[in-house]
Amino acid sequence: MGIKVEYNPDLALRSIEEYKKGNRKIEECLPENMREGEVYEFLKRDQRNYWFFGEIPLIETRGNEVLSRPRASILMLEATHFAQGGEMWTKGKYKVMEVFNDKDVHFECFDKVGERKDF
Repeated sequence: MGIKVEYNPDLALRSIEEYKKGNRKIEECLPENMREGEVYEFLKRDQRNYWFFGEIPLIETRGNEVLSRPRASILMLEATHFAQGGEMWTKGKYKVMEVFNDKDVHFECFDKVGERKDF
């Protein structure tokens, strides 16, 4: 028996419509009117680890690893693991650094475009 931990290079949240339909908690969904500089709470099932020393993509998920292009660039501020109802959960806070309203590429691997130090 081991400890199941998932390492996530991004934060994948559901559409706000899932909250409006009553299928998800609001913290499991993308903010409806996301604003740069604002801090938001998130909630994810399972025990997850995130990168804290730089910006990561905020993406939308439809489940089963169906993922969008980045909707925003965020900084993770905190993440806490806890057990509830026999399940592991991760909750925390993130700060929106930049909102993307286009389909352009904004990340190269784990770096924002233009920030990678080439050799």
